[in-house]
Amino acid sequence: MARVVQVRAAAVPLHAPGRNAAVDFAGLSGCLVAVVSDERRGGRAVTGFGLGAIGRLAHLDAIRQRLAPRLVERPEALDPARARDLLTANEKPGAHAERSAAVAAIEIAAWDRAAKLAEVPAYTLVANRLGLPAPSPAVSVYAAGGYYGGTAPLADEVRSYLEAGYEHVKIKVGGASLAEDLRRVEAVLALLGGDGGRLAVDANGRLDPHASVAYAEALRPYGLRWFEEPGDPLDYGLQAELARRVDVPFATGESVCSRQELRNLVRYAGLDPARDFLQMDPGLAYGAAELAAMVADLRELGWAPERVLPHGGTLVGLHLAAALALGGCEAYPGAFSPFGGFGPRARVERGALTIPEAPGFGFEEKPELRPFLARLAPESA
Repeated sequence: MARVVQVRAAAVPLHAPGRNAAVDFAGLSGCLVAVVSDERRGGRAVTGFGLGAIGRLAHLDAIRQRLAPRLVERPEALDPARARDLLTANEKPGAHAERSAAVAAIEIAAWDRAAKLAEVPAYTLVANRLGLPAPSPAVSVYAAGGYYGGTAPLADEVRSYLEAGYEHVKIKVGGASLAEDLRRVEAVLALLGGDGGRLAVDANGRLDPHASVAYAEALRPYGLRWFEEPGDPLDYGLQAELARRVDVPFATGESVCSRQELRNLVRYAGLDPARDFLQMDPGLAYGAAELAAMVADLRELGWAPERVLPHGGTLVGLHLAAALALGGCEAYPGAFSPFGGFGPRARVERGALTIPEAPGFGFEEKPELRPFLARLAPESA
């Protein structure tokens, strides 16, 4: 019977885009995981690769010492739908952020391995295994950028996204004065024909309550697509107060680590399912099956899947947006390499991307990621 023979993890340096209002990304790394089985195809080991959350430190010790031993030599570990339960066996409930990203990286690798074995893209396998309708490979994507201190002037950067086929963009605010940030917003709107519905802004939780209100009120006349995480993302009281005082679309949820936390967010943060957006990150919150459970929970709470756009800008979010029929996903065309972006075969046309038919998540399709995959799992190269 087939089995997992090894789970490996490595930290991969990220190409820093500059800084947002809260974090300087210089020197940060991403987490790359390989789940190696004893199955072989074409003389090579069938290996699944997974990624943790972008913009957070790699969880190597948790993966190597705590989680990997729970999968090795266990035949049931090859079932990706069971990976999360196996990895969290005999663990107390709660304290999700203490393990959720490490579990996610391995769980994603389990789905990648299973999809390769089935010779189908990951979005197809996820939908089939979870009993969902046959998914469309076309996904709406928006270009995230506009960091402070980036290598390209803001207008040139946004112009490059539009030329690449993106129709919606997101830039950072909260890292300069309000007046300067409004000038940045207006510069981008000039490139978008004044259409505020094509522009979102993200303060990365940096603003205090007073500044959050000031920004929301100043941004309201522009009719932006959304104002993302004005204040601390766990301050549900602040978010509820903002929603009560200023009628603008908000986006949040990228720091949610579990379905229980998501339920609290939508119950207590004053969010409107007809106006606002949710952005759970599968690389932070236990992976694919957890995101699917979150979407099912949201339906019960009155939220349509179209209001969900996964955070992270990786192939994982892209495939899961297709599998779960979500409203789209984030993209990083010029940042967070080698994880950010979707590979040279992934073309954006009129704001949508049709996922290439590579088996698994298609990590091997990214030339800048291939050397890291080969070093981590040479038997699969």
